[in-house]
Amino acid sequence: MTTTDLIEVLGALLILAAFAGGQLRRMDPHSVRYLLLNTVGAGILAVLAAAERSWGFLLLEGTWTIVSVISLAQALRRRPDHPSEAG
Repeated sequence: MTTTDLIEVLGALLILAAFAGGQLRRMDPHSVRYLLLNTVGAGILAVLAAAERSWGFLLLEGTWTIVSVISLAQALRRRPDHPSEAG
């Protein structure tokens, strides 16, 4: 395996970890952790797709990244600044 292959597998594993966590109800799909896993994983795969000029894969992963970034920003805005203020 090349370094690029390992990075690609890492990106896929991050997305799959979020997916499995959500499906098994171990992770809230609106949580920062879930969205961060998706953002980083899809971002990695989007960059690799762009480098390889794999346009369909870039469309998929680029869109996944953009949607995840928007959702992550919304989730971070919903978080209280200080844990003592929650509730």
